[in-house]
Amino acid sequence: MSPEPAPPAAALLAWYDRHRRRLPWRAEPGEVADPYRVWLSEIMLQQTTVAAVIPYYARFLTRFPTVEALAAADEAAVMAAWAGLGYYARARNLHACARAVVAAGGFPREIAALRALPGIGPYTAAAVAAIAFGLPTVPVDGNVERVIARLGAIETPLPTAKPQIAAEAARLGADPAARARASDFAQALFDLGATVCTPAAPSCALCPWQSGCVGRRMGIAESLPRKAAKSPRPLRHGVHFWLADPAGFVLLRRRPPRGLLGGMTELPGTPWRAAPWGAAEWAPHAPMRADWRPAGEVRHGFTHFELHIALFAAEVPAIEAAGFLRSAAALDVEALPSVMRKCVALVLPGRRPDDALTIV
Repeated sequence: MSPEPAPPAAALLAWYDRHRRRLPWRAEPGEVADPYRVWLSEIMLQQTTVAAVIPYYARFLTRFPTVEALAAADEAAVMAAWAGLGYYARARNLHACARAVVAAGGFPREIAALRALPGIGPYTAAAVAAIAFGLPTVPVDGNVERVIARLGAIETPLPTAKPQIAAEAARLGADPAARARASDFAQALFDLGATVCTPAAPSCALCPWQSGCVGRRMGIAESLPRKAAKSPRPLRHGVHFWLADPAGFVLLRRRPPRGLLGGMTELPGTPWRAAPWGAAEWAPHAPMRADWRPAGEVRHGFTHFELHIALFAAEVPAIEAAGFLRSAAALDVEALPSVMRKCVALVLPGRRPDDALTIV
């Protein structure tokens, strides 16, 4: 327990009433939060920034406006709508969770019941419970971790500091004003971290809690939270193939339903391994005998490794290989992950990686 008194929740809430962000999933004052929109946004925001999520969220919500619509959709349609957001197990769990919610007659209002749903962990359960249902709990995301580490001058590096930060979050949330406005208090903490208590150059003079911030008083706020040094990510190599015919059709295949990028669409290629591929080694993985030409290299970072792809391209009179054909002009309806979008952008002139998947 911190020896410092907890800063007053009322000060943060007064600041939030003046400066709250307007976000497409956030209920306006006087409105009732939609649990579907809250849950969908929280799943999308995992490992992804607000700015990146907003256009995906809008398109996804247009396609699946209710949890019932999402539950009734085919998994392939859900994966295609998710393509480009990464961490694709989230999309599979999203679909499974929607079906479980519809089968149960709606979202449960208890944290334990929310945690029992597919893809919902402790943070997401707390976020939905607080924001959608006003339960007095404080969800702790990266923004909240930063705010609390600075408030209490917690110098223990993350992730070791997580239990201490969680305890401090609960202490802040125990303030009667925070409990009375649990939804607003949770979102106020998010906004404080996102707009004032930022990772670099925090705007301490604008902070409603500046007088109670121990990190600021000690002159170490900007250096917090401390993080344990990360090990370098290993490097893997792969070779993929753009095989087209004169009519503009391209050979694609579906990845296995489980595992990394499970169920997504890709250009045919080799496994991804630590050693670079030589021509004699990758040739048996080519979908057809063809006059393959180098089309460039794609570099892509996954959570646990870095991937370098050598891309080769060829045109043949007719494609006779395992997989399926799709017009190059229609790739925007395929569930191509970001790494494959980068490959597409190498081959199609004038097409940027983020153009390759406009959800329709």
